[in-house]
Amino acid sequence: MRALLIGATGYLGAHVRSAAAATGVEVITAGRQPAGGRHVVLDLARDPQALVEAVLAELAPDVVVNCAGATTGDAEALSAGNIEVPATLVAAMTAGGRDMRLVHLGSAAEYGRGTPLVPVAEDTPARPLGLYGATKLGGTRLVQLGRNAGLPAVVLRVFNPVGPGAPAHSLPGRAAAEVARAIAENDRVRLGGLDAVRDFVDAGDVARAVLAAAVGPLPRQGLLNVASGRAVSARELVHGLVDIAGVTVAIDEGEAGSARSADVAWQQADVSAALAALDWQPCTPLEVSLKELWRSTV
Repeated sequence: MRALLIGATGYLGAHVRSAAAATGVEVITAGRQPAGGRHVVLDLARDPQALVEAVLAELAPDVVVNCAGATTGDAEALSAGNIEVPATLVAAMTAGGRDMRLVHLGSAAEYGRGTPLVPVAEDTPARPLGLYGATKLGGTRLVQLGRNAGLPAVVLRVFNPVGPGAPAHSLPGRAAAEVARAIAENDRVRLGGLDAVRDFVDAGDVARAVLAAAVGPLPRQGLLNVASGRAVSARELVHGLVDIAGVTVAIDEGEAGSARSADVAWQQADVSAALAALDWQPCTPLEVSLKELWRSTV
């Protein structure tokens, strides 16, 4: 099995790369900057489709895994990372004529607001609230169009990953960094409101789902939620980090928080489709994920 991994230096991409290598999958990476290992410099948001087709023909991967994407920036940056990249991939893979599979990572932000106590399933209408969710949904729609045209493809709609390397713009990454700062400075943990409820899934469990989608039978359903299936408040996550740090520290929720957290008060996934289609299930307790995140922070 040969996989072309796009976005291998990112948060989830790094976890996917490690998991794939551990299972004997030959991994070739692609990205805008030079990197170690077998790597091809490729800018999918700007390079012409013909170049991408030539790279795919030369490398002949069995599967292309797209972990790339933009999480912050203006409309142009978000569109480039989340719409133009999958658009180029779908066009090049469809034109190439080879039976290579595409596994694309989507986002829970595509759903928008959730209903308290009601897990969201894949057939729930997607109503993103911001540019990030809207552009991620655009990428998902393009992959679905490719699938309708015959491309073997699946979108994994990932909820809130937790684990080592969590980026600073994510709640787990921001919270871990803030707890570490508060301990070092003998200060309070200063965050925004922590009422929001999310479905936190271990990054390693996400990587296992990606591999299952890459090497197993092509799922009949082209869109699958990848999550823990549990609803956990942001407050519980932060208190869990403080407990793992083994300190007594006050938590101040008076700082300016994320506008998205205020707009999306509740999100929880129904993961039954992924369990059935991929023979996969989330197996890492949140406490374990938080311990690994904390170790990587300090």
